[in-house]
Amino acid sequence: MGPKIGQILYIQVNSIDEEEAKQEYKSRIADVTDTSISMEIPIHEKTGRLKRLYSGDELSVYFITDGGVKNYFTSTVLGFKEDIVRLVMIKRPDPETITKVQRRNFLRVPAELEIAVKYSDQLQFVALTDDVGGGGISFICDGYVPLQSQQSVSCWLLVNFKNNQIEHVPFKGEIVRIKPLETGRQQVMMRFQEISDRDRQKIIRFCFERQLDFRKK
Repeated sequence: MGPKIGQILYIQVNSIDEEEAKQEYKSRIADVTDTSISMEIPIHEKTGRLKRLYSGDELSVYFITDGGVKNYFTSTVLGFKEDIVRLVMIKRPDPETITKVQRRNFLRVPAELEIAVKYSDQLQFVALTDDVGGGGISFICDGYVPLQSQQSVSCWLLVNFKNNQIEHVPFKGEIVRIKPLETGRQQVMMRFQEISDRDRQKIIRFCFERQLDFRKK
């Protein structure tokens, strides 16, 4: 089910400006056709500032449906039209490209991202993730690292997006399970224990981009 007239869209502009790419705007859908969505000029919820868009701008968008399900898609600004108010026309997503994310069922994707782990003041190391999702991650590290299930660790995840933007995502994680590997290394599965909603959305956005890449292959 795609976005409908009257729904609120939450929008981030894919920008090489790191600060601008972090900003979230919202807009209301005024009209929907087979190929486009017409929406009001996006506004920054906290500052009340209108966001000026340009044809060709790439957007990361989500809307919320029943049960608090967030529906993510990417789009492009097609142009503008004058109605009672000025409207922005963006490309309507194909239904199969819309990713639904429920808090209990986060999308997970295979990905090798750099992660810094602080287990204690004496034990800190860098590893690579095995998979990443909105609810947690797993990573591979040397087998001699003395990790334990149900332990909490502080982490910093390096997330890189398609527009070459790089984000550092801090979080506290709880080690859920440790699986020894035949290589002598170990796979560590972890759930997010403390993470801001903004930082969780960055990870979800990364997963969404990766899923689109997999579909194109």
